[in-house]
Amino acid sequence: MTPLIRPAELGDLPALVDLYNLYIATTAITFDIEPVTIATRTEWFHHYAPTGRHRLLVAYADDTLLGYASTSPFAVKAAYETSVEVSVYTAHDQMRRGVGTALYDALFAAVAGEDLHRAYAGITLPNEASIALHQRFGFTDVGVYREVGRKFGRYHDVLRMQRDLTILDRP
Repeated sequence: MTPLIRPAELGDLPALVDLYNLYIATTAITFDIEPVTIATRTEWFHHYAPTGRHRLLVAYADDTLLGYASTSPFAVKAAYETSVEVSVYTAHDQMRRGVGTALYDALFAAVAGEDLHRAYAGITLPNEASIALHQRFGFTDVGVYREVGRKFGRYHDVLRMQRDLTILDRP
């Protein structure tokens, strides 16, 4: 099955909230600890646009959200504007089925030609599948933040990875 991948629309927000809340409730992949709502996620949604550096793409099969990927501001200071943080989330039943790869293929193609220099990813450890996905897209290790976040009563490490965006061809 090849998913339909397109820019997110406001109507996708309920499905995006449901998918993300499952990660909040069941994993340390995100360090959010309280569920998000459509109201709180609407502000987040409006950081994205169909063009420019900051994109939000969704993958669907029929009317079912399979996942999403985004490029977001890396940091708030102006000198960071050519760096982005990337994220990809897939429905739990879609893990290791190519949805994340398809989303990243589309995301990096969408931002090709934008004034971007580097992409960064933060991966809560352990997460071999996410590390492998990012390595396939040319990300390399930058370092590990040790015990940087506490969730579910324990501290978690985060691996930071980066990718050069001046050449947007997948290795």
